[in-house]
Amino acid sequence: MSEHTPDPQHNLKPVRRTDGVRVNTPADATPERATVPENVKARAAALQPRRRFGGTEAQIRGALTFYKICAWVSGTFLLLLVAEMITRYGLGYDLIAGGTDKITGETVALGWQNLELENLAGGVNISTWILIIHGWFYVVYLAACFRIWSLMRWPFPQLIVMALGGVVPFLSFIVERKIHRSTEAELASNPKAAKRY
Repeated sequence: MSEHTPDPQHNLKPVRRTDGVRVNTPADATPERATVPENVKARAAALQPRRRFGGTEAQIRGALTFYKICAWVSGTFLLLLVAEMITRYGLGYDLIAGGTDKITGETVALGWQNLELENLAGGVNISTWILIIHGWFYVVYLAACFRIWSLMRWPFPQLIVMALGGVVPFLSFIVERKIHRSTEAELASNPKAAKRY
């Protein structure tokens, strides 16, 4: 029997390929039952594009740790800022450290100054310092967000969400957890990812 002659015992039927060549296949042949040789799978896996990071794994892990610290500090100061704004604009009080009571002349280690009566003189206005520290640390937080974002080569909306973490109460804690998990997962799934440089 020749190679091109169908074997009647195997019940082969002719099938027309897309390139016009007629081949014989078994009657029960289906795409689901098709197998791919291992060497073809290996070549296909080698052709898959590798995830490209903007730096080494050590740089990414360092940036991730810095981002985590900044997210927690910025989020904490944001919550203190919200409390300060409620007491200042809602209740009319500022928190003063080391002020002097104008009526008694006693030094108050930590006390509330009535903004209308100004019952305390001197001292350090903790409420104002919370505002200043949060403002400057938010700039550091943005730098940390930009660093991890650029190293991971995420899309731009990801940076916007990360930046909002410093101005929306509690969001920095939520976003930080998600960023930490996704970064760790990407590093684990791409251990030999190519560097940008």
